[in-house]
Amino acid sequence: RDRTEPPAAYALGAGPPAQYSSSAATTLPPGALHPALSTALQRASQGVDMAHNNNYAEVDSAGGPGIPAFFAGRHVLVTGGTGFMGKVLLEKLLRSCGDLERLYIVVRHKRGKAPQERVEEMRKLPLFEPLLKQNPRALDKLHALEGDTTQVAMGLSEEDQRLVQDNVSVVFHLAAGLDWRASLKKATNENVRGTKNVLDFCKGMKKLQVLEYTSTAFCQCTEEVVEERTYEPPFDPHRLMALCDMFDEKSLESIAPMMYGKHPNCYTYTKAVAEALAAEYVNDIPMLIVRPSVVVPTLRDPIPGWVDTLNGPMGVLAAAGKGVLRSMMCRAENHAEVFPADICINAIIAATYKRALQPRIQKEVIVYNACVGDMEEVTWGEVLRLGRKMVNLYPLEWTLWYPDGTIRTNYWEHIIIVFLFQTIPAYFIDFLLLLARQERFMVRVQAKIKSGHDLLMFFTMREWKFHNRNGRDTLWPSLNAQDRETFFMNNVLPVDKEKYLERAIFGTRTYCLKESPGTIKYCRRRLRVQLVVHNLCVALFYMGLVYLALTLLTPYLLPLLPDGLRERALSIGASRASAGAHRAHHGFAAF
Repeated sequence: RDRTEPPAAYALGAGPPAQYSSSAATTLPPGALHPALSTALQRASQGVDMAHNNNYAEVDSAGGPGIPAFFAGRHVLVTGGTGFMGKVLLEKLLRSCGDLERLYIVVRHKRGKAPQERVEEMRKLPLFEPLLKQNPRALDKLHALEGDTTQVAMGLSEEDQRLVQDNVSVVFHLAAGLDWRASLKKATNENVRGTKNVLDFCKGMKKLQVLEYTSTAFCQCTEEVVEERTYEPPFDPHRLMALCDMFDEKSLESIAPMMYGKHPNCYTYTKAVAEALAAEYVNDIPMLIVRPSVVVPTLRDPIPGWVDTLNGPMGVLAAAGKGVLRSMMCRAENHAEVFPADICINAIIAATYKRALQPRIQKEVIVYNACVGDMEEVTWGEVLRLGRKMVNLYPLEWTLWYPDGTIRTNYWEHIIIVFLFQTIPAYFIDFLLLLARQERFMVRVQAKIKSGHDLLMFFTMREWKFHNRNGRDTLWPSLNAQDRETFFMNNVLPVDKEKYLERAIFGTRTYCLKESPGTIKYCRRRLRVQLVVHNLCVALFYMGLVYLALTLLTPYLLPLLPDGLRERALSIGASRASAGAHRAHHGFAAF
């Protein structure tokens, strides 16, 4: 049988047992061991902990024991664990690598809630229901550390610092500031200084084997073709942090557009700078960089369509579904570079595992573009068509108008449509709310939509080519059969787009907007009424435009008509004017 057992377990941080030492391995006769196991023993002799359980899958082609076996008995640290991707990562590690010893997450106080309280709230999320049904005590391995990555040593207490630096061997750094509208000072503090603090802290870890830094594929959006390598930064990381220390927020904002250059916002700019900063630690820390593209709801793991944020395409579809977004600048034929969250997390875990098996120090940082690339062909036009269909199938609650938005490439046409069908109705609704002495909000909502649209337009009107050879051609083939099934990636592509979007819209409605599935039938009935009202209003609107146009153009058109038609038109107009005056006279007399 072409299968071998991985080495026996041994203490974390200690060297391999004597029978697996380099000297013992080299004295074995040639051919005495399976080649994959020989490679595994060689890795272990170089200080790579090869886990440790005879129940795990076969050794893979990279010479490792498999992903669950690698994580068995380890202490893992995660930053950004309370975000969308962070929660999916925590759930996947606890469910598929359940033999890990402890999972630490750095959590800060937020809205008056303590870190442990925020972690306890995650138990109630639908995301963790399958895990807790399988193992009710699974989340007991989750340990919250009060801290903040923007502070030195991640803001951890001295006791927590010792705990982490003495035990942790794998780090996932997902913490980031995602607000595209944030100030340059705030974005630099979160994305650049935060990354530096994490890297500096990890240099003191005694057992560190690998650090994974989650960036974004669009941090190199100034390039038409994004390769899997690091690039020159748009600005020196250390000078940028020094500038943020020297100047106040207002002063920095005055020069921010000039500093951004071709970058559309502070997020892509600071993430590009942070990547260059991380590359400076290549000789000190065994690391890799993973660049996800636009992350969307889960495909199937642990539940289909799970999402808890309106960032990205789901926010656009939700705004359109509520009837407050009627027009958007977007090229229908452009490739939609979106990536389901569960596939993205699988890629992050698998890439981290493979990096841990490689030599500790590399000449360059290993980079993975976690993108669909040419493995899936889907355009923004197709997303819109299917999204509109699914929004009608699962209509949202409290829609202000029938969802009938569309995409355009003509900017002035877009501006006119927005003014007529978004801005004017917003002021009208706020006027009615003012009369009713209710809080006005529609103009404020439209201002946020416009701001978000202007930032998003840079990405929907352009197209990039992302190389993903490191994942598709190198990482995926190196995994064993069991890991390919558990940490699925290439084997589920291409996906059924219509079925996926149906689950994604339903998931956005249920998990993100907190709308009960029990209201779907009622919302469908109301949507049919809104469709009738919408079509009637559109017809009246265009009839009014035609009438206004004819009224304004009549003095110019009459001289162009033949004599007979001109006299007849004038007589009809005179008779109608006389009849109107007669009715007005009798009405005034009656009054």
